[in-house]
Amino acid sequence: MKTLKIGLLGCGTVGSGVLTLLHRRRDLIGALGYRVQVEGVLVRDPLKPRSFEGPDVPLTDSPHFLEGVDVVIEVMGGVERPLGMVRPALEAGRTVITANKAMLAERWEDLEPFARQGRLYYEASVMAGTPVIAPLATVARGSQPKSLRAILNGTCAYILARMEQGLGYAEALLHAQDLGYAEDPPTLDVGGFDAAHKLTVLARMLFDPTFRYADVQVQGIDALPDGVVLEARARGERVMLVGSVTPGERGWQARVAPEFVSADLPLAQVRDGRNALHLETEENGLLAIEGAGAGGLVTASAVLGDLIAYLQGVPGPLPLAAAAPLPAPAN
Repeated sequence: MKTLKIGLLGCGTVGSGVLTLLHRRRDLIGALGYRVQVEGVLVRDPLKPRSFEGPDVPLTDSPHFLEGVDVVIEVMGGVERPLGMVRPALEAGRTVITANKAMLAERWEDLEPFARQGRLYYEASVMAGTPVIAPLATVARGSQPKSLRAILNGTCAYILARMEQGLGYAEALLHAQDLGYAEDPPTLDVGGFDAAHKLTVLARMLFDPTFRYADVQVQGIDALPDGVVLEARARGERVMLVGSVTPGERGWQARVAPEFVSADLPLAQVRDGRNALHLETEENGLLAIEGAGAGGLVTASAVLGDLIAYLQGVPGPLPLAAAAPLPAPAN
C-alpha cells in the first residue's frame, strides 16, 4: 500500500466535501493500492469549526505543507492567490486538481504548458459533478462541432424560475441568497461572469484552444426589465441565461446573455438547480448532457473522480491541438 500525500487548498463547502468523500471512498482508493494522507488544509481561520466526515486534518493559514505533497487539490476560488500556489507546485513536478473556473479562464497561459503534460485535472470546474470536460476532451473531438448552448449558472436559473412564479428580481435574488445559492455581493453570478468563466473553459476544449476570456460577450440577468420573464412565459417562452459558442465572421465566438427560449425546445426543459450542455455536431447531431451543477458533495465528486483517474494513470484532459474548422454555411 502506497501513501499518497495530498495538500488541500480551501475547506469551504467543496473542500469539506472533498475530505468527506476521501473518507467515504477510502476502500476504493485502497483497492487501487493507495492510502491517502492529508498533509495540510489551507484555510483563512484555522480555529473556525469545520464539518466533514473522517479523521481530523491539520488546518493552517500557511501553505508550507505543499512542499511535501504528491497532489495539490485547489478548491479555494479566486485567481491570483491560488495561482501563486498552484503554479509553483506544477513547476516542481506535482499534480494539481482544481475546481477553479476563474483561474482557468483568466490565467490559462500560466497553466496550459502543464495541462499539455497531463498534470492538470479540472473536471469539477464546469457543471460541478456532471461530466463534461472528459467527454469534450475525448470522444466529442471525433465529430465536427457546429455550435454549443449551455445553462451554466444555477443561481441565475433559480432566480429566473422564481420570477416565472411572479416574484420580482430583487425578491428572487434575496431568496437565492437566503438559501446560500448566491454570494453577497452576487455580481459574479447575476452579472454572467461565472457562466463566462465556465464557457471559456468549454470553448477551449472543443472549438479553439487559444480562446480568451476577454473575448466572451457577457450580459447578466441583473438588467432585465421588470415583467419580461412573465411576458415571455405568456408567449410560451422561458427567459434563460444561455452560454453559447457559434461560428462568427472571424472564427468561433462566445456569448453569455439572457435569451428567450421556446418552451418546447430541449434546453427549456432544464429545471432550476440543474446545468445542461447541448452540443450540435456534424456527425452526431445534438449531444445533450444534463445534471446537478452545484453543491459541495456534487462538486467534490468530480474532484475525487479526477484523483481516481490520476491514480489509475489517466492523464488530465489534454488541450485541443488546433482550432476546429468553422462549419460550412447551410445552403
